[in-house]
Amino acid sequence: QVQLAESGGGSVQSGGSLRLTCAHNGNLWTTYNRGWYRQAPGSEREGLANIDSGGNIQYAASVKGRFTISEDGAKGELYLIMLDLKPDGTAMYYCAAAKYRGLGALGKYGFRGPGTQVTVTS
Repeated sequence: QVQLAESGGGSVQSGGSLRLTCAHNGNLWTTYNRGWYRQAPGSEREGLANIDSGGNIQYAASVKGRFTISEDGAKGELYLIMLDLKPDGTAMYYCAAAKYRGLGALGKYGFRGPGTQVTVTS
């Protein structure tokens, strides 16, 4: 069982930045495809960034160059640094871990945290 808890969300103006943190219980963490996705009310899940079990990193085209995913194994934390946030980035952001590969697997399979709200105002 993987337990996840996100923090770092909030309200920011367009063009601003935030750093999200996901604390995990480290149970076989590196064997998972782990990362971040977001979901706005009435919208589909959107996978943002992930690190697979081989350590490879992938980003969605919509955030590539603005978002950076990283992790600290010693602290048991996964991060998402978000720069140049846009109003369409307003959503609940989730940390997730799945045994299946790819951004689409996040939130669809495996485990996720309760989420942290990000609101971007224009």
